[in-house]
Amino acid sequence: MSETARTGSQVDIVEIPLGDARIKDFVKVAWTLNHGDPFWTPPLNADLLGNKALGIVGLLTPEHPYHRTAQVTHFIAYRDGTPVGRVSGAINERFNEYYNGDYAFFGFFECINDQPVADALLDAVKEWAVAKGADTLRGPGEYSNATHERQACLIEGFDTPPAVELTHNPPYYRELIENYGFTKAMDYVAYFIDLTQPVSERLQKVASEVRAHREIQTRPVDMSRLEDDVRLVVDIYNQAWANNWGFLPITSWEADMLAESLKPIIDPGLCRFAYQDGEPIAVLGCFPDPNVAFRPRWKRYGDSDYIRLARLFATRRKIDRVRLMFFGIVPGHRRGGTDAVLFQEIHEYATAHGYRDCDVSMLLEHNELVIRASAFMGGHEYKKWRIWDLKLQ
Repeated sequence: MSETARTGSQVDIVEIPLGDARIKDFVKVAWTLNHGDPFWTPPLNADLLGNKALGIVGLLTPEHPYHRTAQVTHFIAYRDGTPVGRVSGAINERFNEYYNGDYAFFGFFECINDQPVADALLDAVKEWAVAKGADTLRGPGEYSNATHERQACLIEGFDTPPAVELTHNPPYYRELIENYGFTKAMDYVAYFIDLTQPVSERLQKVASEVRAHREIQTRPVDMSRLEDDVRLVVDIYNQAWANNWGFLPITSWEADMLAESLKPIIDPGLCRFAYQDGEPIAVLGCFPDPNVAFRPRWKRYGDSDYIRLARLFATRRKIDRVRLMFFGIVPGHRRGGTDAVLFQEIHEYATAHGYRDCDVSMLLEHNELVIRASAFMGGHEYKKWRIWDLKLQ
């Protein structure tokens, strides 16, 4: 595909390959189009572009391990020289091997409220995907749509900020994508729990009965062996989520990166393991939400990575919002009340340490077991995201 892939309705689409210096412009598009949104909260630029001083390898750089098993490209839409949208294309070879499929993914989608611009962007990534032999185009995400990736388009719940690793976008994105011809593949939901409210008597009763009749032992994360405990979280997650839609096993390098990213924010009392007969059977992992500090302030002094990190380190012990990110019980131990025990313990710790709100996400819309558990813990649905498919052949 030539650098200018398509010109029409005064829209120019420029392709930016992996490793091109203009990838910085690709990142800037999101900041330009979302300027002033009080809830939009992007990851650190370093998470995308890398930063040697911070020791971060950016996802959009050739050095990132993601690209060992992926092919990617990027497009920016310009109108009269002004950026008006962006999108990426990706072939996640590991995902396709796991599902024996030929999927391509569109991601990092940002666009002004203009259907011709959206159409031009999606045309470009569709043509790229067809040339790569894909039969289905799925998205949006970052690069792809494995369950542990930052992904999907918000379609409900625009009046509250996203928790860490969750997306936020204008409401009209859904219309732009569906008008192009994409059809729903899956919805994810988030539940909100008010931690200032006591747990229900029913949950307390279940937790008490489990402790009385089952040999369940629990413990928090051990910071002296954080890397080992993160690998244990990943092992339980990979067992618990193996049959879920969109699941892709978390690799060792992803576990290492997760451990490194959690070090600045983790509160060990918010993440607990359950054991039976000495074997780990469940994990319930909550983390203080760095997005409270990372949300742009749109001030004259800017929102650089260093300023956002400084806010985080200055306020991290005052963050009162947590996200429940890891919620897994290995097969053979479900429906036994272990989740009630873990949540009761975490709830007691959270309220004693000043935490007030808990986001439980992202939950597959048809995962009734987890959704019922979230409601049982006192939660109610407050956000919804969507992923779409487009058949190419």
